[in-house]
Amino acid sequence: MKRIACMIALTALALTGCSKLTMQNYQKLQTGMTQQEVEALIGSPSSCDETLGIRACIWGDEAHNVKANFVAGKLVLMSAHKLK
Repeated sequence: MKRIACMIALTALALTGCSKLTMQNYQKLQTGMTQQEVEALIGSPSSCDETLGIRACIWGDEAHNVKANFVAGKLVLMSAHKLK
């Protein structure tokens, strides 16, 4: 019984984490935010790369995503693709 309850709780937690990537949360993003502030709104990124001082991160997948660029630790550019 405890194992099943734990599995259900973990599944619910995982689904809740995914729900942060919404158009409503995307619209709260503002240039100048830190990556930590962005993550507080839309969760942890799926991937990040850094080139020439620009950190480019992607949340989601190819079908539904947010892309954001950070310079000196601050959000400078963002875009959303097919968010609900």
